[in-house]
Amino acid sequence: MFTIGCHLSSTGGFLAMGECAISLGANTFQFFTRNPRGSRAKPVDPADAEALINLMKENRFGTILAHAPYTINPCSKTERTREFARETMADDLLRMESLPGNFYNFHPGSHTGQGIDAGIEEIADTLNCILSEEQHTTVLLETMAGKGTEIGSRFEELAAIIDRVKLKNHVGICMDTCHVSDAGYDIIHHLDDVLDEFDSVIGLGRLKALHLNDSKNPPGSHKDRHEKIGRGAIGQEAFRRIINHETLRDLPCFLETPNELPGYAEEIRMLREMREEQGAK
Repeated sequence: MFTIGCHLSSTGGFLAMGECAISLGANTFQFFTRNPRGSRAKPVDPADAEALINLMKENRFGTILAHAPYTINPCSKTERTREFARETMADDLLRMESLPGNFYNFHPGSHTGQGIDAGIEEIADTLNCILSEEQHTTVLLETMAGKGTEIGSRFEELAAIIDRVKLKNHVGICMDTCHVSDAGYDIIHHLDDVLDEFDSVIGLGRLKALHLNDSKNPPGSHKDRHEKIGRGAIGQEAFRRIINHETLRDLPCFLETPNELPGYAEEIRMLREMREEQGAK
């Protein structure tokens, strides 16, 4: 089953997001756990969460993805900033227990001058603080573009974080197509080679989800500026290969392209057609 969705506003609640996803032709969705530029989160309504779970079962949804706010930085050189990240992420994981069995994605962070090795240790320490054996959510580290002092643009950096995590069974990777291209991995012409490298460094068993985003910038630019599917440097044919690749085709896919809802609906329709065309060959 092709699982495709987009980023939705959580303002109306869980059920409203599920209903919106269906109206767009989606069978999954992504949402921010709280204000992406702030720290406040609305209390979880158990009835609303249960209504979404029932809707997802009735409509054969795939795994949904909660996204941590952009304001957290678990590898900052400032202790209070790291504490804020731990507190926020721990609270988010508690809230996600109302929707068990789904994903929670976060940006590994920026080391802010203390160096990559120190940053990797801080990120792993954060995960070791917040993960519990009893949780029902898989936490995903997102591949990054490598702008500034970002950590996570190289597969080796993500592998080094995971190597230091005690409860590795609760950790995976979300590969962002814009980010990984901007980081210098050639998913346009050498997708197989990139996936082989990912497998040798991290292991394909860790790859749990895809962010499908074209890029406004050429590969290796380290810029991180998303573009609509087929209108950027990656291009439509590369996305056709990505969503039909035998290694990737069963992963849930989430659009974060610069779109309003009608634009998301059009991209979802286009990507579904790419899958159907490939299936007919």
